[in-house]
Amino acid sequence: MAHKALALKEEGNLSVTLQFTNTTSADIVHPATSRMASSKKQKHATPKRTSRAILSTNHPTILSTTITTCQKHAHTPIHSIQRDPTQPRLFTNRAMTRLKLSLYEPVISDCLHTISLDSSSLKAYYYLSQAQLALHHPNEALSSALTAYDFCIASHDKSTQNVSNLVLACKKAKWEYRERARIRGRSALLRELEEGLVRGMEGNLEVLEQREGVGEVERAEEAEEVKRVWWAKVEEVRSVFAVADPGNLARREVPDYLIDNVTFSIMHDPVITKTGVSYDRSTLVEHLKRSEKDPLTAEPLRWADVRPNRALKAASDEFLENNGWAVDW
Repeated sequence: MAHKALALKEEGNLSVTLQFTNTTSADIVHPATSRMASSKKQKHATPKRTSRAILSTNHPTILSTTITTCQKHAHTPIHSIQRDPTQPRLFTNRAMTRLKLSLYEPVISDCLHTISLDSSSLKAYYYLSQAQLALHHPNEALSSALTAYDFCIASHDKSTQNVSNLVLACKKAKWEYRERARIRGRSALLRELEEGLVRGMEGNLEVLEQREGVGEVERAEEAEEVKRVWWAKVEEVRSVFAVADPGNLARREVPDYLIDNVTFSIMHDPVITKTGVSYDRSTLVEHLKRSEKDPLTAEPLRWADVRPNRALKAASDEFLENNGWAVDW
């Protein structure tokens, strides 16, 4: 099938145009695709200051759906922003769209602007954390995610579980960063090999950055693939070294089931609610002083409904006994 690309112009406005190369009539099987192609001229009426991003797809139905979705979420809020730039919600809507397009720097810009207008915007901190995590800034991402989580808990927001998962992902990323530094410090040879892999990755990214005719989204996707390949090589090298010296170079991890979903620390005395969710006892005691609702599900919860989770406590005790480092997780 002939190549198809969806070009999105992004800056103060987002607009959509189609570019087809060597397209035959057999390729165009979705009516929405042809409608978009016929209205190509209208889609070029955009502000002068634009930068181009490319989304590629091999399926015309997916292409049409992508166009429709981008138009729906991108055009309306931008026009509204031009009319009233003091509405925080409009910037979070644009941040959400940009996040889906992997335009992380613009996401951060939109979120920070939203926070300057409304410092209690849960969505702004939520999207900000995701963008920071994607750009490999785990410390900043964790701080933003924890702020969003605090807002969720205070308002009993229904997205608490999603935000909780994001906090845990950020904390894991931060731990991974520390683990990489620890492992590299244990072996000069491993450190030298990893530095060589980093130089190779940076060289590939530099070549990609200088390549002409590549849109922002396509460039971002290829950059992610370069990083994925690099990380796979790093993991392979570390696995070999871990086999040779498991005491010092083995990867250290805390199982998800041992982590409290409110404090994101290892549970020392886990209890379980009637809905089957486990928390550390001290965490739940403090929470029920403020609210008689489950921290994650927001369902009514009394201390009489809580029971000790003895099986999980035994697992936690055994893990901490064999992994003393985990107290610092």
